[in-house]
Amino acid sequence: MMLEELDIASWDAPISKQLQQRAIESLEHGKVLIMPALPFALKKEEQVFLSPHHVDPKRKNISFDPKLENVGGSLCTGNDLETLKGLLKRYALMSSHFLKLLFPHYVETLTLAKTSFRPTEISGRKSSVRKDDTRLHIDAFPSNPTKGKRILRIFTNINPDGKPRVWKVGEPFEEVAKKFACQISSPIPGSAQLLKLLKITKDTRTSYDHYMLHMHNRMKEDNDYQRSVNQAEIQFPSGCTWIVFTDQVSHAALSGQHVLEQTFSLPTLGLQQVSTAPLKVLERCLNRSLI
Repeated sequence: MMLEELDIASWDAPISKQLQQRAIESLEHGKVLIMPALPFALKKEEQVFLSPHHVDPKRKNISFDPKLENVGGSLCTGNDLETLKGLLKRYALMSSHFLKLLFPHYVETLTLAKTSFRPTEISGRKSSVRKDDTRLHIDAFPSNPTKGKRILRIFTNINPDGKPRVWKVGEPFEEVAKKFACQISSPIPGSAQLLKLLKITKDTRTSYDHYMLHMHNRMKEDNDYQRSVNQAEIQFPSGCTWIVFTDQVSHAALSGQHVLEQTFSLPTLGLQQVSTAPLKVLERCLNRSLI
């Protein structure tokens, strides 16, 4: 089972070295870390945001950039916007502090990225196949190449009605790579530079980004794979927190409403066991360098 339960009930209490080591080994080997007793409490004035009415209909989530302190995807204005910003900023800072307690090995290289609040119900939401997060996939960004950096995410279910967040988790990344990577053609010479010139991507797409994005797309588009691959359902109850490398763990979000999520970036060389990174797995699979 790709699930590791940790007995942690505080965002800022010291964590034993034994638990730190178990957590980092499990995480880097493709497990989902779950802390069932680690809730994130909303202030009284923040509970008004537990409604999808605050989300721009053209967006599925509300986002927050901790560096610029900008909120996107929300219809809130004035004092409501400032209160919402305060909520998201607090979750970003608390998550960052917590991960540094749990993973001291990452302290020097872990970078805070965007925060998101997901108050809309996943189930029944209309989407194209490639954007349908109810289908098993590994994360890859079409416009923002990671260049081999890891995508580390922490989630907290803040549903006020006790409704769980339901996921599916698929096969290990190495098995995904063996199935799909060899089916993907190498990038066309000069295409990465052209994509950047046309502002389709924010930076030059590496061969690694090329393969990860095409694997993401092919996984979602393959109906036989979605139906037949080994997979397990996980229910994350309200009041629990979980952590996962979403570029490594094949996952799908099936249902649920009201979740906070914080993304972090981590260079491959910042890992305790570099060989477990998707970059290294793909390079072994394809027998060539991708960066």
